[in-house]
Amino acid sequence: MTTTTLPLSLYIHLPWCVRKCPYCDFNSHALNSASLPEREYIDALLSDLAHTMSKITTRPLRSIFIGGGTPNLFSATAIGRLLERVARHVALASDVEITLEANPGAGEAKRFVDYRNIGINRLSLGVQSLDDGLLQALGRIHTADEARQAIHVARNVFPRVNLDFMFALPGQTMDMLDDMLREAQAFDVPHVSFYQLTLEPHTTFYHAPPERLPDADTAAAMQERVEGMLAEAGYERYEVSAYAQPGAMCVHNVNYWQFGDYLGIGAGAHGKVSFFDEQGQVVRVERTIKEPHPRRYMEAIRASPKALTIESRLVGRDEYAFEFMLNALRLKNGVPRTFFPERTGVPLAEIEAMVQDAVVRGLIVPDDAAFRTTALGWRFLNDAVQCFLVGGE
Repeated sequence: MTTTTLPLSLYIHLPWCVRKCPYCDFNSHALNSASLPEREYIDALLSDLAHTMSKITTRPLRSIFIGGGTPNLFSATAIGRLLERVARHVALASDVEITLEANPGAGEAKRFVDYRNIGINRLSLGVQSLDDGLLQALGRIHTADEARQAIHVARNVFPRVNLDFMFALPGQTMDMLDDMLREAQAFDVPHVSFYQLTLEPHTTFYHAPPERLPDADTAAAMQERVEGMLAEAGYERYEVSAYAQPGAMCVHNVNYWQFGDYLGIGAGAHGKVSFFDEQGQVVRVERTIKEPHPRRYMEAIRASPKALTIESRLVGRDEYAFEFMLNALRLKNGVPRTFFPERTGVPLAEIEAMVQDAVVRGLIVPDDAAFRTTALGWRFLNDAVQCFLVGGE
């Protein structure tokens, strides 16, 4: 293996939203009455980029993902300035995937052509629902018609579009879900994501749960309905929450799940970078987290780019099995077994006992070529992953 064979991606975090959603546990911050510090934040990202890029070799970027927050609050001019500098610092793969997350109701449609002109070739649109009542229950600021309009514009502008939806929403019935699925299929976008609403700690919904949430059995039935109806429409469920038409899997997220490397810039961004010996073998893997609060992030960059990183740790040898499988087993078809030693530097023999334990428990398929779950393991994914936790049960 050489240092150029391990895929490399870049994640860029733009943390502001018009309003914080009550279910959201991402690092996002409501603008309220404040103005968007667009130039100041882009300047900080550029300094962060230069410092972060100094750690890596000449590997080209396979993907760039601009997430948030609501990234389409930023102008195409600002994002274009950022992407132009990225291209100066590091080579881009000829087929690089460049994703921008966007929310309906944030002035998105009129900017879509401008975003496409600066190189964005994949748009991920946070629709969540096509029912006004459910959108209100989720605290979303857009209407169903605004979402439909944004989808139609996006399909005509971008070669690749993803639609994010949620299910098991307050007051949602199976009939309502069926209606949304039929409409989602009719848009015929190449990729859709369906997430079950969960009450995450540190969110408004966690402390004040909404009424009329579907029970666990209904939520499970909804998950089955989502997978079944999308399969009939030609979408494969290739990851826990991701469904794609043939050839349309999200390159950026697949790199995460296959234990590839990714750089992270921006407030709260996470990164994972591998380092190699002269023979191109992985000798250590470093994980980093940047300062999460945007104002402190911008202040820290003026002091020193090094001050941006609030956590930096090397993955311990006894952590590799769990960290690798925590990602890899999210993929329904698994990953090649060769990826483990290539991307961790740890021989397969060191985890064979854990693999066999998972096989005996019926959670992992006995396969000499790949690591992948059985139907039981896919259903109880946490149990499958726990087999690779040192000291776990």
